[in-house]
Amino acid sequence: MADVFEEFVAVVAEGLAGPCEVVNGADLAGRVHLSRFHFDRVIGAVAGESPFAFRRRLLLERAAYRLLAEQVAVLDVAVEAGYGSHEAFTRAFARAYGMSPREWRREASRVFFLTAPSGVHFQPPAGLRLPAREEVRGMDVLVRMVEHHVWLTGEMIERGGRLDAATLDRPIELSVEGIDDDISIRYLLDRLVWQEEMWLASVEDRPFQVPECGRQVVTPISELRVRHAEAGSRFVALVNQLNEDGRFDESFVDTTCEPPRVFTYGGMVAHVLTFAAHRRSLLIGAFYTAGTTDLGFGDPMHFVAEAK
Repeated sequence: MADVFEEFVAVVAEGLAGPCEVVNGADLAGRVHLSRFHFDRVIGAVAGESPFAFRRRLLLERAAYRLLAEQVAVLDVAVEAGYGSHEAFTRAFARAYGMSPREWRREASRVFFLTAPSGVHFQPPAGLRLPAREEVRGMDVLVRMVEHHVWLTGEMIERGGRLDAATLDRPIELSVEGIDDDISIRYLLDRLVWQEEMWLASVEDRPFQVPECGRQVVTPISELRVRHAEAGSRFVALVNQLNEDGRFDESFVDTTCEPPRVFTYGGMVAHVLTFAAHRRSLLIGAFYTAGTTDLGFGDPMHFVAEAK
């Protein structure tokens, strides 16, 4: 049955690259070489919904995504989703999402996934998001790297609290173009904290406004300390849970992006560690220049096992 379902999913996926073609159940059954009766029975058993409902749901998800991400007329979206009129599409959309297409478009921070027993969803720009075939567990070292990153960020915030405002806001000359501009110790500490906050908001589908930053914005170290204590512990807990559940290969929609984008949890963690490593390296050098040398190269023996 799994092979038939995969073949059916491939057929549906082919139709997501453009306007919806008119097909019926017999057409779909014929493409996977089954009778209509057996086709409905097999797909319904595996997908948890009828073939028609499965395909219709994915087309509605695509429509919902396009309404959020593109400046396209509602009628055009309706036609591409296989509806013969604006009214028919609006009724179907409202049943699925609880609001009209126009109301949906006015609220940008929404997840377009509908309830799906199979876990198969539309994935922009014209594909499908499939659940992992088996649990994917990250190595324990990945979790340890995240724990270390969050711990070291906290240590840097503490060291920042020992510096005067002039040192905290002094420009750091060495930077990488395109990542951060007009940087200072205060700025980089703030970026490390809101990176955790941003991804937590994305995973939890909460609105997130990137904080203002730059030379004119003075975020107190005491505020960073409080924010990091909350966001850092939650981010570590999230990564530990993903590892325990084997969900690093599972994907989610980041509605904080414009337009919304799909990431895997593993890709998100890799992104955080990559950019955090760059910023931490700059901070280590800046702290050293300011006379704070007890951070070493970023790991003052925090994870070295104690002698027995």
